[in-house]
Amino acid sequence: MNDFINLSAVENSPEISTALSSSKTVDNSQPTKDKAVVVHVFFSQNKNIEDLQEFQLLAESANVEILQIITTSRATPQAKYFIGEGKAQEIADAVKALDADVVLVNHQLTPAQTRNLESICQCRVVDRTGVILDIFAQRARSHEGKLQVELAQLKHLSTRLVRRKTGLDQQKGAVGLRGPGETQLETDRRLIKVRIAQLQNRLAKVEKQRNQNRQTRQKADIPTISLVGYTNAGKSTLFNFITQANVYAADQLFATLDPTLRRLQIQDVGTVILADTVGFVRQLPHDLVSAFKSTLQETVEASLLLHVIDAADARKIENIEAVNLVLEEIKADKVPVLLVYNKIDLLENVVPHIEYDDENKPVAVYLSAHSGEGLDLLLEAIKVRLKNEILSFTLTLLPQEGKIRHALYQLDSIRHEQISDEGEFILNVQIDKVEWLKLHKQFPKLSEIIY
Repeated sequence: MNDFINLSAVENSPEISTALSSSKTVDNSQPTKDKAVVVHVFFSQNKNIEDLQEFQLLAESANVEILQIITTSRATPQAKYFIGEGKAQEIADAVKALDADVVLVNHQLTPAQTRNLESICQCRVVDRTGVILDIFAQRARSHEGKLQVELAQLKHLSTRLVRRKTGLDQQKGAVGLRGPGETQLETDRRLIKVRIAQLQNRLAKVEKQRNQNRQTRQKADIPTISLVGYTNAGKSTLFNFITQANVYAADQLFATLDPTLRRLQIQDVGTVILADTVGFVRQLPHDLVSAFKSTLQETVEASLLLHVIDAADARKIENIEAVNLVLEEIKADKVPVLLVYNKIDLLENVVPHIEYDDENKPVAVYLSAHSGEGLDLLLEAIKVRLKNEILSFTLTLLPQEGKIRHALYQLDSIRHEQISDEGEFILNVQIDKVEWLKLHKQFPKLSEIIY
């Protein structure tokens, strides 16, 4: 991960280097495994083992060898150590006995709690956010992905800087120039602030390029279908099967980080763009959502979302809710969704089929991306959903509402136009429902117009 920090001054800062030393560089060499003690706190009487199991998978995805798992129960987090002083000492003893390199905590710690635990354990302490950031750093391959990961890392690190005894707090000079100068903590903060600004400017350029590509597709009337879902639900396997792409797919969390777009031909619909995106997870750090905004924009601007669900997962309902929360956070909750229940080959008495709502519209498809069973049903459901989302109506606009007319022409949605004696524009409109809803947000006046 240190490969992402390009400022020499940041690299040479002991504080920053120490905070990032738990990360692996993104290269072709095989990094050595850290030896870890995993800590999990149960905050309810019903012990949720699935949360702990998921964190174990996260740790394994971060290339960590788990030596021991320590659990405890509390009503509320403790202010100093999060887990209580006695349990903190137990963890410190385990670290010393097992010669562990790092303590992984399946919760979000405050900077003070992290420092206190590091002090008593005499080793690195990484919370859930830090583990996810580390996995992302290992998986980032594209230039944009690396920029996004570094931005998220630095935002997370900026709250965890501490004052050190070795400060740059004295200046040498002539009479009248001696005195307190910039401390090391201030230097670290300033350098990180400068680097964050640089990354945000670079990502803004990438986002501009993405927007240009997206507008080109919209002008060509090419709909976009975005795959979303909980991590390890099988999105990349399904993407490969549909498009014959060679996207990396594995039975691990966050196997795919960088988005991939492929053209796809669907009968009666024509050319569509299928986008594979990063998987979501519970308690996804806000910094990650912010840093990956340009990547997730493909999801926000999509004509249809394929929400891939692991049908064999006992927590599929909770996973669906976690994905919906992220979609709401990135403002993609209004995009039409088709549920795709994957991995039915792991279930008994479940055959590939399509579920329809009261309006005979497909709402869910059951299939297996591994074997290909039900893939034809998915393509059929996509065809019906995209065809049914085209609205046709007559719209009357006043002369002063020319901006709306111009926007409709840009979307190539006006099939016929005539002008009334009063100077009103009478338009025959045929438009994708998603685009129409977006116009509603852009022009609130449309909600008052009768068509």
